[in-house]
Amino acid sequence: MTIASIVGARPQFIKAAPLLRAIAQRHRSALIHSGQHYDAPMSDVFFRELSLPAPDVHLNVGSQPHGAQTGAMLIALEPALADAKPDWVVVYGDTNTTLAGALVASKLGIPIAHVEAGLRSFNRRMPEEINRLVADTLADLRFCPSGAAVANLSDEGITRGVHRAADTMIDVLAESVARAKISSTILERAGLKEKQFVLATIHRAENTDDVARLRGVVDGLSRAGETVVWPVHPRTRQALDAAGLASAAGARVKLVDPLGHLDMVRLESAARVIVTDSGGVQKEAYWLGVPCVTVRDETEWVETVEAGWNTLVAADGDAIVAAIGRAAAGSPRPPLYADGLSADGIVRCLEEARP
Repeated sequence: MTIASIVGARPQFIKAAPLLRAIAQRHRSALIHSGQHYDAPMSDVFFRELSLPAPDVHLNVGSQPHGAQTGAMLIALEPALADAKPDWVVVYGDTNTTLAGALVASKLGIPIAHVEAGLRSFNRRMPEEINRLVADTLADLRFCPSGAAVANLSDEGITRGVHRAADTMIDVLAESVARAKISSTILERAGLKEKQFVLATIHRAENTDDVARLRGVVDGLSRAGETVVWPVHPRTRQALDAAGLASAAGARVKLVDPLGHLDMVRLESAARVIVTDSGGVQKEAYWLGVPCVTVRDETEWVETVEAGWNTLVAADGDAIVAAIGRAAAGSPRPPLYADGLSADGIVRCLEEARP
């Protein structure tokens, strides 16, 4: 059996790593990289540090507006999948790569499995919400990381081909934390001490493409009263420069280039608090026991908020300052996103459901 995995962004590289290993043990694996994240810090370093195989096909789509990027993926993916002739196509998460992979596979009549299915923010202004709605509608198998995700699909009338699956990022994180403590020197290079800094990651369009919201984020971080380390996503860097906000961050906010996986994990585990709009980072903060401040109006990872480890705030300076000041470890941390099928279990499910 041939199983094609379609990836394109940093979170997808992490999600795919355990499943790719499980596939390779029993089947032919075809790895297709859309090129949505394309430069070395956003892509190559992740393949190296996660020991991912080199992509069989690299589409080199690059950074473009949503329509142009998705269109370019559709055009390039069709011949790539036609050549690979997979029995299954696996898509991950909620990026434009996810959307394009699901659409092309559906048009070609190839069964689709969606890893991280059923998540909902209930905000259709988010491109990610549209991507996952379409992927879940087209998928034949849907692997959900939480009971809430299963319930969301049920509410939409989707009950067949739905499975609880443990979040594959958990396995990667546990291994990476141990490796990062040995090999990463990011704390020494940046002059940081454990639990004496704030880590920030901001990249979603709702924050970067709205100057008022981006200004609120910069204002909040600059007035936090603590050292802030901010690895800046390329689209965020472009937005900061265009709005003239980079210089407004202040001396205590360290704007750094995107980091490799191990350096990022080391910063996450050592931070006192994390400020983010990333879905993956919200989960990692929870698993690491680091309080999280999420700069979004809603989150699909509602369980982290209910457990008291994640606080939703508006992109407002005063709200961000207050949330950072209140953030403290100590609430109980019930196990989240660890129940259900493992990577091996997902592969067995693909075998059993093979058309």
